[in-house]
Amino acid sequence: MTLTATPPPAGAGTTAPGTSTSPTAATLWRRGRGVLAAALLVLVVAALTVLATGTNAPGAPLDPRDATPDGGRALAEILGDRGVRVERVSGIEEIMRLDGPDTQILLTDTSHLSTSDVTRLVQGRSDLLIAGPVAALSRLAPEARPKAQAVARSREPGCALPAAVRAGSVYLGGIAFTTPRGAVGCYPSDDGPTLVRTTGARTVTVTGDNGFMSNRRLAEDGNAALAINLAGAKPVLAWVVEPDREQGGTGTPGSGRATLGELIPAQVPWAVVQLGVALLLAALWRGRRLGPVVAERLPVAVRAAETVEGRGRLYRARRARDRAAATLRAATAARIAPRLGLAGDAGPDSIIAATALRTGQDPRWVHSVMYGPTPADDAGLVALAGHLDTLERQVREP
Repeated sequence: MTLTATPPPAGAGTTAPGTSTSPTAATLWRRGRGVLAAALLVLVVAALTVLATGTNAPGAPLDPRDATPDGGRALAEILGDRGVRVERVSGIEEIMRLDGPDTQILLTDTSHLSTSDVTRLVQGRSDLLIAGPVAALSRLAPEARPKAQAVARSREPGCALPAAVRAGSVYLGGIAFTTPRGAVGCYPSDDGPTLVRTTGARTVTVTGDNGFMSNRRLAEDGNAALAINLAGAKPVLAWVVEPDREQGGTGTPGSGRATLGELIPAQVPWAVVQLGVALLLAALWRGRRLGPVVAERLPVAVRAAETVEGRGRLYRARRARDRAAATLRAATAARIAPRLGLAGDAGPDSIIAATALRTGQDPRWVHSVMYGPTPADDAGLVALAGHLDTLERQVREP
């Protein structure tokens, strides 16, 4: 292969005397505006993070300290005004410290209590108020078995339980229970009562959900009356909540029962979000197109004959006689069509008829040459090339 070096354009690679090569202000701005935009966005996200984490974050649902719509602060304050001592507890040691005949334990979530903790609750002397579906319901109240889901709506008591009769209509649902023998079932649904109370060595009250106790729904229907009647039945209410994250998980610090999620500070997820945004912006910045493609003069020139010869060798190496024949025929048709007065998109029938008329050849022979089958071997391909060359010469020189 012969390579012909192309001289560089005049002045390329040289700098005129007295010409400054320092970047201009416009160039610096184009280079740095992406970085400035990314830094500004990271600062905005950081500011929003500070504002979001700096507010008073809500606690767990039905937390007596939580004043958000899902909290239970309103009920806790009402009970306190009525002389009930509300104790916010989480660990089993705190719960059992208050255990006694004058105490009622309010449970809305038992997922943070271990199996041994639930066993101690079952063996305790305090009355139990289980509001909503809890994980240990089958052990704490085995008589009240869940039967089906019940849509939360306003329901009438439908029983003689004084706490329910005085409250009247209540927004209740969640779970419908079976009514064991000797128990009282209230606020019936199509599948059973949504409130069940069993009595014996201790009183156990189970409700299908706990939404009627929340700040959001406490003022609706007779929700406040039922919540006060149930939760204020004893002088002391041990209100069990999920342990605070900052206190290190379930139970006392160092108990070894804290989950991985509880050990991660609340600010870590926000930091991960910020890093993700910064990484995405950096990828967009570095991966963007810098501008249109610039055409450059090639440093070498390759002759057309060498290109044709190289392509022919590739076809021969792969035994691609079909592609070689199709290429030769298509090139011939493209060259003779203008000489025959045909358009570039003329069909095979038009080309065959015009070629036969111009050259005087048999149309069937013209068809076999221009659009016939693929040659079976290399000799046939060479013969086809000769026939195409003859046909093109006859069209060019009638």
